[in-house]
Amino acid sequence: MTPAVPLVVLGLVDAAFSGFRACAGRDARIRKHRAVTRAALRGLTVGAVLLLAPALTAALLLLTAPARARTYDTLTDGGIGYLLPLTVYATAVLLSLAAYFALPFRASTLAMVIGLGPLTLMRPLAVAAACLGAVINGGGGSALLVGVIAGVAVLCVEPVVHRRWYHHAL
Repeated sequence: MTPAVPLVVLGLVDAAFSGFRACAGRDARIRKHRAVTRAALRGLTVGAVLLLAPALTAALLLLTAPARARTYDTLTDGGIGYLLPLTVYATAVLLSLAAYFALPFRASTLAMVIGLGPLTLMRPLAVAAACLGAVINGGGGSALLVGVIAGVAVLCVEPVVHRRWYHHAL
């Protein structure tokens, strides 16, 4: 199994949410569907561009490796190790989102405050756990390099979107 596809999907979904978070609370209109969609698409676009960095790093590692099959296996093992902690984190986020959308107003606000808020703050810890998982699962230095670059890429989406489009809004 290659973990590349689920990792890319997870990274792009995270980028869309990052775009949403960059504009959240900056628009006083009641109907904000267009603004939210635009912000998510901006995050998705920035994320897609930034996630080229780990993809190109992995490709460069594979192209310059003396034993490509072994390097591919090492990167695959590291990718699986990287994916496991992120899957746990994504599941917690999805459960919190489900509670937010399914519960009545007060309970959904509570789900936001005790679920999504702290989980957003834990994103760097989730990335660090993913990097550790990549090394522990046998990915070695090459998987750690790709994982760190991927982690920096996803963590930079929200600040880039905010500075590019929403820095003036308070």
